[in-house]
Amino acid sequence: MRDVLYLDQIEQAEALLKPQRIEVLRQLAEPRTCTEVAAVLGQTPQRVYYHVKRLVEAGLVQQVSERRVRGITEGIYRASARSYWLSPGLVGRIGGLRRRQDELSLGYLLDLMEQVQADVAALDRTAPELPSIGVSGEIRVPPERRQEFLNDLRSALQDLFTRYGGTEGDAFKLAVACYPKGDDSE
Repeated sequence: MRDVLYLDQIEQAEALLKPQRIEVLRQLAEPRTCTEVAAVLGQTPQRVYYHVKRLVEAGLVQQVSERRVRGITEGIYRASARSYWLSPGLVGRIGGLRRRQDELSLGYLLDLMEQVQADVAALDRTAPELPSIGVSGEIRVPPERRQEFLNDLRSALQDLFTRYGGTEGDAFKLAVACYPKGDDSE
């Protein structure tokens, strides 16, 4: 079972985004038959099989084995991944990419996050080592020092780009997102 399955086909999203199928998928975190899932969900095995069949066709569920029960072959299924990640590209873009000068806008941040999501999804998860780092933190900047902070951040990043911007060695992509923190009380 994969950790994450990146869904970038509309057929996959359509198969997944049905409440009953999500419940079936949750039950298939461990290998189970349609009869076993039906008993847990209070549905008929035929109804569960219908949903499992659609999930298999979309690549979201796999048949891992089968067994004979009273002369009938029954499939044993398992979810293909622990979690599913929908590509923003499934919805499509209204308008083009934002211009570089809009880098302080929320829209530019959303474009950047979509690009990071697509890049991460394309990584070879079978590679023995994926040299990467994720850093997250919170800082507080008084409004009167906001521009100073943004200038310092830009300068620090530009220093890294200059120091490590050669043509030799492993290529890494660096994306930094700075945005107002939401209200903690929600």
